[in-house]
Amino acid sequence: MTNPRKTVLLISGSLRSGSVNSAVVQTAAAVAPALIDCVAYQGFEDLFHFNPDVEQSNLPESVIHLREQLAQADAVLFCTPEYAGSLPGSFKNLLDWCVGAGLYEKPVGYINASAMGGAQGAHQTLRTVLGYVNATLIENACVSVPVRRDIIDSNGMITDDATRAAIAKTMANLVGLER
Repeated sequence: MTNPRKTVLLISGSLRSGSVNSAVVQTAAAVAPALIDCVAYQGFEDLFHFNPDVEQSNLPESVIHLREQLAQADAVLFCTPEYAGSLPGSFKNLLDWCVGAGLYEKPVGYINASAMGGAQGAHQTLRTVLGYVNATLIENACVSVPVRRDIIDSNGMITDDATRAAIAKTMANLVGLER
């Protein structure tokens, strides 16, 4: 009998303290259905700059850590802001380390937390990159859940019930608990 529990790696594409995207990730861990174990990726700010030469020789610990977490996850949920019409450079760097390792045929989803219907460029680019790494996009887990700053408490948790429910549903969709 297979274990019905699923592990989801949660990755915020923002390095900013007080980030709305990080609040979504933190809230996702809190509201995920009972059969989902959440792991929030730590170490984003320490991730080595992508260099194909390093890929072939001595991988930095930060890259090994990222790849280990990806390997242990059954699925990945991203939440990223948009900078200059696309993905933040640091987040694109993380994705570059996943080419050929980590996301191949892995179920992935994302939440666009932009409150004004923005970040379309970032999420279109994210879809493109995920296609290149052969990730399995779970369409009903690639959603827009607008998050206003005034619904985030001082602990970085989203307090609005409807928003929390939308995040929980996205998590369930990502691992196939809802159809």
